[in-house]
Amino acid sequence: MNLNPVNQLSLYGHHSEFSNFIDLYKDKKLPNKILLSGEKGIGKSTLAYHVINHILSHDEEFSYDEKNYKINPDNKTFKLITNKSNPNFITIDIDNDKKSIDINQIRNLIITLNKSSFNKKPRFVLIDNIELLNINSVNALLKILEEPNDNIYFILINNNKKILSTLKSRCLNYNIHLTSNQSLDITNKILGENYLDLIHEQITNYYSTPGSILNLLDFANKNDFDLKEVNLKDLIKRFIIDKKYKKDQFTKHLLYSLMEMYFRKNVSVKNIRLLKIQNYFIKKINNTKIFNLDDETLLMEFEDRVLNG
Repeated sequence: MNLNPVNQLSLYGHHSEFSNFIDLYKDKKLPNKILLSGEKGIGKSTLAYHVINHILSHDEEFSYDEKNYKINPDNKTFKLITNKSNPNFITIDIDNDKKSIDINQIRNLIITLNKSSFNKKPRFVLIDNIELLNINSVNALLKILEEPNDNIYFILINNNKKILSTLKSRCLNYNIHLTSNQSLDITNKILGENYLDLIHEQITNYYSTPGSILNLLDFANKNDFDLKEVNLKDLIKRFIIDKKYKKDQFTKHLLYSLMEMYFRKNVSVKNIRLLKIQNYFIKKINNTKIFNLDDETLLMEFEDRVLNG
């Protein structure tokens, strides 16, 4: 299962947002600095890739299928983007071995943008997980957002996290949402079956996004364990003991989501002790995310006080 947004040929959901962006572009009113905000895993990056493919493949053979909201894998734009060789598209995201998007990535972006374009098509810059920009990276990015070169569009992806007001104020913010039923429907369409038949009832969650569900299933498949047979507590323990969270950022995000789900399913206002522990750990999880603190210390404490307490 390839879950990278760049490879998602079908756009499930967000059709009205897609059509709005395309109409704005056709009317020459598309903002050149767009912020897509919403929960991680709802398809913000996939939406961006579809908008970009539609615009860049417009005059190509096998152009975007607007009627069915599908990228044609035979179009030149798609092939060049997936090969990371499209001169009109630049993407920036956190490297797997890093805790933040560092300033060298932004410096390289500036160098690239200052070079002449190979053609008259617009150029797109897609920056995912912008909440992981460090302060130096943000400051460098702000300079090119203030006065971007002609015919360049920035699309920034924010996973409902706090970002600097100076960065947010320079972009036109679009809040992207999915209802619980939409998330369920999209997940099942991608899988071709009902995901509730594949996961233990303790792991099902009203707040789950398609991305979190699909990545959890993919993770289980790669690590050879049956999500139908493992409960929530044992799943979290397996993540921590095997240090699965060190693999990549999405796995770490997935683990923190499972920890928060554990509290939602087990804490009640009558259990004052567990309620206090929940508040303590939710705050600690948020601080760890925001300030890139040591994960291992947090997780060892969580295992000791919550899972084994």
